[in-house]
Amino acid sequence: MQLVFLPILIPLGTAIVLALLSKSVPAQRVISAVATLVTYGISMALIFIVRDDGIQVYKEGNWDPPFGICLVGDLFSCIMVGIAMTIAVAALMYTFWSVDKDRERHYLYPLFQFQIMGVNGCFLTGDLFNLFVFFEIMLIASYALISLGGQKQQLEATVKYMALNLIASTIMVGTVLLLYRFVGTLNMADIAQRVWDSPDQGMITPIAMMFLVVFGMKGALFGLWFWMPGTYTVIPAGLSAYFGGILTKVGVYCLFRMFTLIFIYDTGYTHAIILGLAALTMLVGVLGAAAQNNYRTILTYHISSQVGYMIMGLGIFTPAAVAGGIFYIVHHILVKSALFLSGGVAERITGSQHIKSMAGLATRYPVVAVLFLIAALSLSGFPPLSGFTAKLLLIKAGFEDGGWLNYTVVGVSLLVSLLTLYSMSKIWQYAYWGKREEEIADEANTSYKILLVPIAFLVGLCIFMGLWAEPFIDIFTEAANQLMNPQVYIDAVNPQQIISGN
Repeated sequence: MQLVFLPILIPLGTAIVLALLSKSVPAQRVISAVATLVTYGISMALIFIVRDDGIQVYKEGNWDPPFGICLVGDLFSCIMVGIAMTIAVAALMYTFWSVDKDRERHYLYPLFQFQIMGVNGCFLTGDLFNLFVFFEIMLIASYALISLGGQKQQLEATVKYMALNLIASTIMVGTVLLLYRFVGTLNMADIAQRVWDSPDQGMITPIAMMFLVVFGMKGALFGLWFWMPGTYTVIPAGLSAYFGGILTKVGVYCLFRMFTLIFIYDTGYTHAIILGLAALTMLVGVLGAAAQNNYRTILTYHISSQVGYMIMGLGIFTPAAVAGGIFYIVHHILVKSALFLSGGVAERITGSQHIKSMAGLATRYPVVAVLFLIAALSLSGFPPLSGFTAKLLLIKAGFEDGGWLNYTVVGVSLLVSLLTLYSMSKIWQYAYWGKREEEIADEANTSYKILLVPIAFLVGLCIFMGLWAEPFIDIFTEAANQLMNPQVYIDAVNPQQIISGN
């Protein structure tokens, strides 16, 4: 059970050590790489331990919940930590080979470790207030990372990002306090019990909707994603891969956690709203992507669009749909991070993010083009890649559950797949196809080849998930079954609690 604490403790300790070694960049690189790889190994081990031995609970100071703080590693949270650390390894390796020295000297690596700590803490905490704390750690580190470099565009993006996230955080802490006012506890397992027993059930649904707004803003749902498009284009590609792949998924994770464990007494209302938001998020996000000509901006709009598929599984709210949603989360994190890294390589070669200034990459750099094409086809849902399997699971679950809303959302998801293919084809047409009018200077692309290693690693995982989908479907189904049976979580945290509604 001590292992549950290590994905938080190791990045914290590493960040402190790296801050003390700020003048030695080589030492920072070595320590950061070793710590990230060790945390990655522990996160992978946790998945198998939880699968074999059940949910792992770490109780701070041996205080039993709800009086003590606890960390909870169920299968879903451990999968999320595992995929987050996978991207952290790839993003860090890419950053080593691409980032400028000035950023390295100004606490890039300590800030990155603090961000890893915040992300892992959000996934593993069993306490709502500590979820808020870990969110703030993650966000404070991201504010600094976005502004690192001091360029005008970076500072502008940082101010917008900070302002909107501070609003979301203020709403979040107020909502947590409001929920505490009605149930008298902050432990998630204890809240799940007391929500069922609350004499004022009429207030629980508005609180649920407030959490939907908070985590919807952090997860980039429809109408709540306006902070994102200008943010991921102004930071180094390695960091944008981690930001684009992971940060919004923390919000998605919280939606899955809250609306499978706590807010499950009025699913006909709450989850119907989630399902409607899924359709709007998919459609509006992909239309935004189709209208853009900046490589990374197109990818950024697609983050929001693809979040719609994830919460589609939550909105349908069957074990098969939730399993499909988890599959889609993991698939999208891999694909989106690979696409952001490929965009970084294209930008490094051409010196531009504008796709109409990149023509001819496929002719001179075929490996770069192939890696992008595989990731783009996976994002669009082409067989036999991971995106096809993820979408197939969700569509099948939608048809099985039936109902006009489900059928409507399934129809929207199919339309969005076609529009996703269109926007990816737009990048291919302008950036990779065609003929470049002037030659690219040799100094612009002398060191791009090493950057293909982390991209190939992530693309390889996408191919593997598509070709050998069965073991992934099995483990994601187990995670979905745990989520759909909250008593399993409650028993692991506090065996005396029983949901009276079950």
